[in-house]
Amino acid sequence: MKITTMKFYDGAKERICRLGLSELFLEVQQVILETEVCVLEQSEANGAAVIRERLDATFKSQDEWVLSKSGDIDWTKRIRYNSSVLARLGVEIQVSSRSDQLTRDLVHLRNSLRAGKIDAGIVIVPSDRLQSFLTDRTPSLRDAVRIFEDEFKEAQEYPIVVISIEHDGPGEALPKKKTNLGKGNTALSARGRAV
Repeated sequence: MKITTMKFYDGAKERICRLGLSELFLEVQQVILETEVCVLEQSEANGAAVIRERLDATFKSQDEWVLSKSGDIDWTKRIRYNSSVLARLGVEIQVSSRSDQLTRDLVHLRNSLRAGKIDAGIVIVPSDRLQSFLTDRTPSLRDAVRIFEDEFKEAQEYPIVVISIEHDGPGEALPKKKTNLGKGNTALSARGRAV
């Protein structure tokens, strides 16, 4: 994948450098760049869950990145010197849920920053262009900026980086996740239409 934009809030860039988190920040960028994703470049033609799965798989292949349980930050990694933990970086990946889930991710990051569980946070979202090829209501950079700068301004008071990502190029449509597969229910596409 490609990185199209990075927005730094509350001195996140300086904190990442000062606390020695630069290597981890570069690892996050490397995870994004190593994750291959091509999409059918047509409006709402692709499911977003596959992108999330591929990013998670790339994180799992890296050393010492820890996947958290639901309700917490998605991925964390810490820097150690001998047996002491010096600093931690947290990453939230928000590519496949509704855009309003970005607020929940910011709450997770805020709470973890306040509690000293992490020292800086990252939120990964699709670029506005990539989002146009995904199912409706998935988040985009535009949504993240609106939430950070208008709807949840408190988030600007924490060292958080928003990174927008874009696919590598045109390809086959990514499958849409089917939901509501309970007994007697019709399978639905991500848009809620029967398939």
